[in-house]
Amino acid sequence: MGGNIGQLGSRTYESLADDEPLDPEEPPKRPTGNLIMHSMAMLGREFCYAVEAAYVTPVLLSVGLPKSLYSMVWLLSPILGFLLQPVVGSASDHCRARWGRRRPYILILVIMMLLGMTLYLNGDAVVTALIADPRRRLIWAITITMIGVVLFDFAADFIDGPIKAYLFDVCSHEDKERGLHYHALFTGFGGTLGYLLGAIDWAHLELGRVLGTEFQVMFFFSALVLTLCFTIHLCSIPEAPLKDVIKDISPQQAPQDFPLSPDKMYQYGSIEKAKNGYVNPELAMHGEKPPNPAEQTRKAMTMKSLLRELANMPPHYRCLCISHLFGWTAFLSNMLFFTDFMGQIVYHGDPYAAHNSTEFLIYERGVEVGCWGLCINSMFSSLYSYFQKSLVSYIGLKGLYFMGYLLFGLGTGFVGLFPNVYSTLALCTSFGVMSSTLYTVPFNLIAKYHREEQEEKRQQAPGGSLDGSERGQGLDCAVLTCMVQLAQILVGGGLGFLVNKAGSVIVVITASVVAMIGCCFVALFVRYVD
Repeated sequence: MGGNIGQLGSRTYESLADDEPLDPEEPPKRPTGNLIMHSMAMLGREFCYAVEAAYVTPVLLSVGLPKSLYSMVWLLSPILGFLLQPVVGSASDHCRARWGRRRPYILILVIMMLLGMTLYLNGDAVVTALIADPRRRLIWAITITMIGVVLFDFAADFIDGPIKAYLFDVCSHEDKERGLHYHALFTGFGGTLGYLLGAIDWAHLELGRVLGTEFQVMFFFSALVLTLCFTIHLCSIPEAPLKDVIKDISPQQAPQDFPLSPDKMYQYGSIEKAKNGYVNPELAMHGEKPPNPAEQTRKAMTMKSLLRELANMPPHYRCLCISHLFGWTAFLSNMLFFTDFMGQIVYHGDPYAAHNSTEFLIYERGVEVGCWGLCINSMFSSLYSYFQKSLVSYIGLKGLYFMGYLLFGLGTGFVGLFPNVYSTLALCTSFGVMSSTLYTVPFNLIAKYHREEQEEKRQQAPGGSLDGSERGQGLDCAVLTCMVQLAQILVGGGLGFLVNKAGSVIVVITASVVAMIGCCFVALFVRYVD
């Protein structure tokens, strides 16, 4: 009897390994149109980011926000994101909603983005219309605008993790790489479109007169683009809900085949417990029930177990997160202060001069040219993303990662040492290379790490059961995205002090130094999978 059971188990596992077309770990190939629809989320998100970058400072100044509260506005959102992102990433891994694991969270975050934009772009106008007392109106305008900025930043930063996890869940390994390239392509396109619309003087156009102010015009476009893009995104690729796929099996059924529910919806994990419609034969032979999925969910969702998973993260995941932190710290150091650098260092303007003075007008001109530099960055990011797929076959992911950090480090270094208008605008192309790199290569490596783990588990399956205890892709994407929030905290908390002491030139020099350190790190410590 024992020999027969062993033979049955071997045949079962052999069939699982041979039956590749039905392997639930490898979803079917997705048409290019579906991947483009999925990438529309990045266009909408980046469009709204560009609008925020162009208008949030004028909005905060117009409502009279005290300088003492600026650091709170910029630091509160990344701190919340850094603390909560792994929790929500783990929660999405175990979400049992009928609509899928990731899409409910994406929908909630999109609604939060819309609400945040509504508050910070329209809050002052609404408060002015409803409250007559000047003092109360000032307090309410500042409060509502601050809440709107924090809410939008929080949701927009947060949403990247679930979007990437959604892509990884529903695509084969080849489609994951294609999808990430389309994500980067549409990210650059969305930023370009947002910066271009933000550069238009809407106050002197008919639409501006109809809607009231340029803030209301940009809200109209932002809400329209965000709603349209995410509607397309959420309808792009069907997502199977997490369901209880393993039914109670009596000992009398053990020698039979072990079918699962016919809807082919499998439990999520780095390695699924069930494959190709069969359950672990060892459990079935002994008539044992698999663990209750609800209990597994509750266990996985405790803070203690979540912290344990993060602490026990494999070294190559940890090194990837550190390299991502270096990259985003360098990138944000440059991008957040770039327009101020153009106005003060390149154009020699003075933002603190009287508003009708020549020095202030020169500074404003520099800021406008800086916005065009950011537009060049977005356009080149899209262009570079288009050619990335061809480049990776020649230089590999390691070459792409190294080149992105190196070009950005050299570009920002030359900008800081030789601040000239035309050379600075030309070197904005290196910012686009870095942007595209940060949005694609690290997530490509996460996908490859998970694929490698799956292959190892599949080979080990004949000698032991699959326990499904590995971290989910949602958690790993969330932890990687957390590095963006941590970089924002470091940049917001440290660079503001340095700018006050040494001027804006210190920003690009810092970005260059951090990028070169990151360049060495990605070459020496990050593990690459062939």
